[in-house]
Amino acid sequence: MEVNETKSLERLKQLTALYFKTLKPAKDNSKEYTAQIKVVNYLELGCIITDLLKLCILALDHDPPNSENKSSAINVSLILETVLSIFPSDEMEFLGFVKEINTEN
Repeated sequence: MEVNETKSLERLKQLTALYFKTLKPAKDNSKEYTAQIKVVNYLELGCIITDLLKLCILALDHDPPNSENKSSAINVSLILETVLSIFPSDEMEFLGFVKEINTEN
């Protein structure tokens, strides 16, 4: 049984190295991690931040933004693209492999 456990542990370490990519360890060696959002420039970052804030305000107030005012419109596509970019899909695939390892033993 110990040989199988050792093989499983080694396989788990290999899979972890391959799939855990979304969170990067903090440079100060703390127990914190960083998730990065890729943006083209400061303008896109600003749009993401303001749209997130507008979305939160809309959720709290339940009032739709003034459709006549273009600057108050929420770019839902940009928000969804941002969320998709930080979704840990590699890690989800890894969890599938972990499930397989656990069912093998």
